[in-house]
Amino acid sequence: MPQSEAPFRRVALIGLGLIGSSIGWAIKRAGLEIEFVGYARSAETRQTAQRLGFVDAVAESAAEAVQGADLVILCSPIGTYGALAAEIAPHLSAGATVSDVGSVKMAVVRDVGPLVPDGVEFVPAHPIAGTEHSGPEAGFAELFDNRWCILTPPPGANRQAVARLADFWRACGSDVDFMTPEHHDLVLAVTSHLPHLIAYNIVGTAADLETVTEQEVIKYSASGFRDFTRIAASDPTMWRDIFLNNREAVLEMLGRFTEDLAMLQRAIRWGDADALFDTFSRTRAIRRQIVEAGQDTDKPDFGRQQKNE
Repeated sequence: MPQSEAPFRRVALIGLGLIGSSIGWAIKRAGLEIEFVGYARSAETRQTAQRLGFVDAVAESAAEAVQGADLVILCSPIGTYGALAAEIAPHLSAGATVSDVGSVKMAVVRDVGPLVPDGVEFVPAHPIAGTEHSGPEAGFAELFDNRWCILTPPPGANRQAVARLADFWRACGSDVDFMTPEHHDLVLAVTSHLPHLIAYNIVGTAADLETVTEQEVIKYSASGFRDFTRIAASDPTMWRDIFLNNREAVLEMLGRFTEDLAMLQRAIRWGDADALFDTFSRTRAIRRQIVEAGQDTDKPDFGRQQKNE
């Protein structure tokens, strides 16, 4: 996309952690002439962001950051959205677009939508990308490459604003898809939220075992448990807010998971080899489809660097 076709001129990033910093780096890599103004609650984070250079300027408040911006992206934990929307609403420019990066969309519609003033467009979004690391130094330009960004525009949303936001995310390297907020939250409950909940629980269970020492858990971690620890290392504030704001969909998926787990428990107890083999074969096929779709690698140990390499 040539510089003259930049979909926005001035972007306010409210939140300067992994996602916010990666947005800045991705757009700078794309060579688009977009001015980034950033805000984070922590003065230390603001100073780090300015030193790193993925924003062009930092503001002392969210209200200050959004002044003159034609795109505002909320990149902070979902639980902060309502208060931030109330703070920035009087300072938004006519014709601006307000968006976000939250992993839950119904809560964003509930907390932000009613506060967006007339003349300002509201287009929620969710880039499905991340790592277990957080903070402004964790960001990198390639985070969104070949990853999906889902837009959930409300009924009657301005088509031009939606198209411009889609172009913005494509410039970041993302593929773009569209869903309703309700469907998004159900899909993410099973593909992201439930796996994180299971990972937190498994790692917590291992840490609490009285018959196995913590050092043994760490020393003898096989690849399965090691993968769970990577997921369970994700930002606790962000994931606390995700579970509290997508509770209905998560509880529905957790109920299904519990039923399926009980079936596996019965198969193991009664030696039902066919049931176990059928389940493992079906799930192995899902893994192959994920690799074929370009959403992961087929390298051993998921492409990790090995100690002897």
